[in-house]
Amino acid sequence: MRERTLDRVRKLLAKAERTDNEHERATFMAAASALMAKHGIDSLPPAGTRQTPADRIVTLPPPWAREKARLVSLVAQAVRCRPLLIGRGDGGQRVHVFGFAADLERADVLATSLLLQMASGLARTEPPAGAVRAYRRSWLLGFTDEVYRLLCAAEKQAAAEAAPTGTAIVLADRRAEVDRVVAAHYPRVRMSVPRTSGTGYRAGVAAGRRADLGRTGMSTATAPELGR
Repeated sequence: MRERTLDRVRKLLAKAERTDNEHERATFMAAASALMAKHGIDSLPPAGTRQTPADRIVTLPPPWAREKARLVSLVAQAVRCRPLLIGRGDGGQRVHVFGFAADLERADVLATSLLLQMASGLARTEPPAGAVRAYRRSWLLGFTDEVYRLLCAAEKQAAAEAAPTGTAIVLADRRAEVDRVVAAHYPRVRMSVPRTSGTGYRAGVAAGRRADLGRTGMSTATAPELGR
C-alpha cells in the first residue's frame, strides 16, 4: 500500500509539473500533499515497535543560503523531523535533520522539489526599483511560510483521519524519541526567528500556495535562478 501511495504521488507531481494552468497546479499540489501525508501515517510501525531515529546534515550553498536552509528546516519540521540550523560549513549553510527513516525520506522528496520551485518562482518576480534584495528575501520567506502552513495542515488532517486509535500515542512517542536524540547531540539549543523586511512577502505567500511537491532526491546544488 505504501508503494502504491508513493506511485500515485509521483503521477500527480508529474501532472503538476506539465501544466501551465495555475488552478490545475494547485489542485494537483493539494492531492499530492494529502497523499504524502497519508504515506507518513501508513509508514508508522505498530505500537510498541522499537525504531531508532537517524540523522543527516544538508548543506545549502549560496546565494540565499540562509533562506534555502530555512525552507529545508521548515519542510523537515512539517513532516515530523527535527531540524537544527548549525551554521556555515562545507561551503554553505548547514541543517542537521533528525528523524525516522520514512520521515527523512519525505523531507528529502519535498525539500528537493520546493527548492527548485522557489528558485523558478523567484526568477519570475519583478522587484520594485531600489529594493531588489529586500523584496526577494521577503518573497523567499513568504514562500517558505506558506508551504510550511500547507504541509502542516495536510499532516494534521492525515493524523486525524488515521484509523488506528493509537496513532496519536505512536506519533507522540516518536517525537519524544527524536527529541532525546537531538538533546544528546545538542544539549543547548537557541531559538531564533528571522526578521522580514521588503514588500515581497505576500507575493511569496501566494507563490507558496501554488507550489506543487516536485521531484525526488534532495540536491544541494544551487539553482541558477537563486543567484539573481
